[in-house]
Amino acid sequence: MSYSAYRKVGYLIYTSGQLPIDSETNEFPSDEIEDQTRQSLLNVQAILVEDGCSMADVIKTTVYLNDMNDFGTMNEVYKEFFVSPYPSRTAIAVEKLPKNALVEII
Repeated sequence: MSYSAYRKVGYLIYTSGQLPIDSETNEFPSDEIEDQTRQSLLNVQAILVEDGCSMADVIKTTVYLNDMNDFGTMNEVYKEFFVSPYPSRTAIAVEKLPKNALVEII
């Protein structure tokens, strides 16, 4: 690979975009936005936990969606991982994501 899943600089952790790939199966959990959002966030969470952090430490996210009509559903799953004060977030609709994913989260 020509990238790192994350880099730590001082106290900051920068993650690469996390596709909804289950590390045990190397596959998407399903073709549903709920499952793919949850898996992408679990992947972010795993990176943070590996470095002694948690989702409560996240200050900014970027969410790429294949279809902006999935925003509401994605947001419901997103709320399972974050509590107030929520991270700042940018959500962007894109034409196509790697491996035809429905979502990618940084």
